[in-house]
Amino acid sequence: MSIKATIDKIVETSKADINEIVEILSCDNTDYLFKKANEIRKKYCGDEIHLRAIIEFSNYCRCDCLYCGLNRKNSFLSKYRMELDEIVEYAEKAYKNGYKTVVLQSGEDLWYTRDKISYIIRKIKEIGDIAITLSVGERDYEDYKQWRLDGADRFLLKHETADEKLYNYLHPHSSFKNRLKYLKWLKELEYQVGSGFMIDLPGQKLETLAKDILLLKELDVDMAGIGPFVPHPKTELRNSLPGDTNLTLKVLAITRILLKRVHLPTTTSLEVTNIKDRKNAFYTGANVIMRKVQPYKYRKLYEIYPNPNLKDIGIKEERIEIENYIKMLGRKISDTRGDAITKSTSSIC
Repeated sequence: MSIKATIDKIVETSKADINEIVEILSCDNTDYLFKKANEIRKKYCGDEIHLRAIIEFSNYCRCDCLYCGLNRKNSFLSKYRMELDEIVEYAEKAYKNGYKTVVLQSGEDLWYTRDKISYIIRKIKEIGDIAITLSVGERDYEDYKQWRLDGADRFLLKHETADEKLYNYLHPHSSFKNRLKYLKWLKELEYQVGSGFMIDLPGQKLETLAKDILLLKELDVDMAGIGPFVPHPKTELRNSLPGDTNLTLKVLAITRILLKRVHLPTTTSLEVTNIKDRKNAFYTGANVIMRKVQPYKYRKLYEIYPNPNLKDIGIKEERIEIENYIKMLGRKISDTRGDAITKSTSSIC
């Protein structure tokens, strides 16, 4: 079967196996793949791009991830925690500037107890019709349950890699089995769930990327963050090569044609590795973009990986800038919360 025929089969059936995905990832000619991914994006998601406001409220982390600049062994990183009402304040500023979703992200910082995060969620919900995505890592089931009851809508917990041995090596504080357990808890609690993974991690194979994509389908995720690995100079993987942009776009495209309705952001790591290719992600399946809204004094310290493109810019100014960029691409800015795309809400129906 030709590559074109394999892609057509996945488009038609929404099914693929590891060998088929590896075959597509190995092919240098991406024109047809990207074309079909863009068609599927338009058919199921329309031409709207969803803008998300992200507040990275703490860079404290209890974890030892070998690739992450926030890992607890990095003594060179200046630490910060935002006050509870300060987090709420910037969520309100984001809402007043047109953002309908706020992503609350931090390292795994247990200083923010169940009750503290509950307070933040409830106060933000008082602001208006704003969706809340939590991205605070592995917590107790009762924490997840309470935050859902408080009004949290979504949860982002990336699985990072579907290679269990590689996952356990990169995350000595945790295990792949535990990560899957937490993701299943979140689905059980009826969060809109996001996962995701990195491209070109040291030791990763194309077969692993195929498993990553198939795991997203198995988990039935509503959003997937897929971006290239970016080495941080203060981690054990500092001498590793960064992930390949074109391979990332191929993975993004296959994910789109296989999962159809999933929200796919153009990730900040993709922008970091090759900013001139950022728009390509919107033509290979992406339909979401996130922007930091916490003060610059915090932004510059939330360094999972180095970001030379980080700017000291106000929320309003950056919102105008990104809106102009989206319009330049000929796409529309969504005025909705951008909730999970179901069969009843998809433009195909």
